[in-house]
Amino acid sequence: MNSDSVIIIPTYNEKENIEAIIRAINDLEKKFDILVIDDGSPDGTATIVKGLMEDEFAGKLHIIERSGKLGLGTAYITGFKWAIEQKYDYIFEMDADFSHAPSDLPRLYAACHDEGYGVAVGSRYITGVNVVNWPIGRVLMSYYASAYVRTVLGIKLRDTTAGFVCWKREVLETISLDDVRFKGYAFQIEMKYTALKLGFKIKEVPVVFVNRELGTSKMSGGIFGEAFFGVMRLRFTKFRRRK
Repeated sequence: MNSDSVIIIPTYNEKENIEAIIRAINDLEKKFDILVIDDGSPDGTATIVKGLMEDEFAGKLHIIERSGKLGLGTAYITGFKWAIEQKYDYIFEMDADFSHAPSDLPRLYAACHDEGYGVAVGSRYITGVNVVNWPIGRVLMSYYASAYVRTVLGIKLRDTTAGFVCWKREVLETISLDDVRFKGYAFQIEMKYTALKLGFKIKEVPVVFVNRELGTSKMSGGIFGEAFFGVMRLRFTKFRRRK
């Protein structure tokens, strides 16, 4: 372990982006370790990562390879458990495709490390709509989906589906990770809502989300469907602390 922080990056067919995002993170003044969770990418994503691990990134770049596409939520749960075992103090979620700017990582870190928040969210909507190169239909769907979540769950978060997040280890240690039920973007909602219900404070840090330039989006109608109907189930869920 070379840092107090680790960034978890789930991947499936990200050969065009993975080395560049690893190098961009490594070039930051604040140092972060990186854990890639690869779901059996047939394009050789894992091979690229393992090549970097053997050379200049030894000790600060790690990989867990899974047998197939098992879902975003389960990838992060796997990464969270690994990071907790390794005793990282700050654990991040981040995409591989540069939709989340590596330069924003220190600001999320500061919100938790310096300001004492349990969770910091890279928010697209806290200062308006900060999304670049998305079709207008997708922008509206995402924006109003967050409004729907706020209404149903009675919370104030502006960007409930954001996937750019910093967690203090104690928050993830408190959440019963084995009870998290959703696999797609509803996972993001469930995790934030659970943290709030357990009494942790969340700060939204304004970021600009830039749609990927390389590779293929993994978004699907089923992911949005899970989020839409899953929110109603969350409203009546009782949350338990991890023992």
